[in-house]
Amino acid sequence: MRATTIHGAHDIRLEDVPDPSIQRPTDALVRVTASCVCGSDLWPYRGITPTPRPRRIGHEFVGVVEEVGAEVTTLKTGDFVVAPFVLSDGTCANCRNGVHTSCLNGASWGGRDEHGLRIDAGQGEAVRVAMADGTLVATPEHPDEDLLPAILALSDVMATGHHAALAAGVGAGTTVAVVGDGAVGLCAVLAAKRLGAERIVAMSRHADRQAVATGFGATDIVAERGDDGAAAVRDLFDGIGPDAVLECVGTKESMAQAIASTRPGGKVGYVGVPNGGPELPVRTLFFANVSVGGGVAPVRAYLDELLPEVLDGSLDPGPVFDRQLPLSDVAEAYAAMDERRSIKAMLRP
Repeated sequence: MRATTIHGAHDIRLEDVPDPSIQRPTDALVRVTASCVCGSDLWPYRGITPTPRPRRIGHEFVGVVEEVGAEVTTLKTGDFVVAPFVLSDGTCANCRNGVHTSCLNGASWGGRDEHGLRIDAGQGEAVRVAMADGTLVATPEHPDEDLLPAILALSDVMATGHHAALAAGVGAGTTVAVVGDGAVGLCAVLAAKRLGAERIVAMSRHADRQAVATGFGATDIVAERGDDGAAAVRDLFDGIGPDAVLECVGTKESMAQAIASTRPGGKVGYVGVPNGGPELPVRTLFFANVSVGGGVAPVRAYLDELLPEVLDGSLDPGPVFDRQLPLSDVAEAYAAMDERRSIKAMLRP
């Protein structure tokens, strides 16, 4: 089969790799229907995260089950499934506590499972899914083509935006600002709207992303960044800032902007993959009574809540995908996102 491999900075290749197969009784074999490029994939693509040797890449996909191991009980051949961006067994103490990303037996796409066996990454034609019962979620029936973008968004960005909103205590009547206008930041706008936020500020300098944010429920747009951006946000809320700020980038600058934008007594929910050394100014937080919470989103914990709303059409994060390309053009998908010609690129094998 064909699968995406990163060899180094700006060096993405689609290569022939061994076909996956069932290796453990808890495995499932999934034919990928759609996958995508994530903003976090751009860190190694840009060379910010080193790639010492070629490796498989991609952690967001949906597809159809082609085979299951003898011990798989929740899935069957022919099921359409959503794959969260990490694997989990669903049974350990952390999974039972809803923190599947800290599964005691967890694994990453493109890594190795608890038995040391290689796991396929998501940007390919097929995937061996270890711990299939604890990882994959099947839809009641095969979705229509027009639902694929929204369902694929559940594998990461929609659930991650939701996690940021929950961490910041977003609820009915709250006021919110979102730092970051990538797919996660835009989904955080949608998540805040879904949870009942009264006013939502999207911080964005790009007209196409501003349009998506407005469609998702943003009531205000702030184009400034840094101190000027934080001041502009505070000015919208009596000079003190909103109740909640959702940090969806992961840099030192974005975290500083989020904290500076939050009102005293407010909350910051952060989900941006840390890059560039973001640190918390504890003294500032202490005297302003600002709380900071968040982290890597336990997607599997949220799918039972979010998936039905996507399937019935009441929740649609699909517009974050503004480009669809064949898997053979995966290098262009990375380049388009790196150059901000695309918000998020979907790949179809």
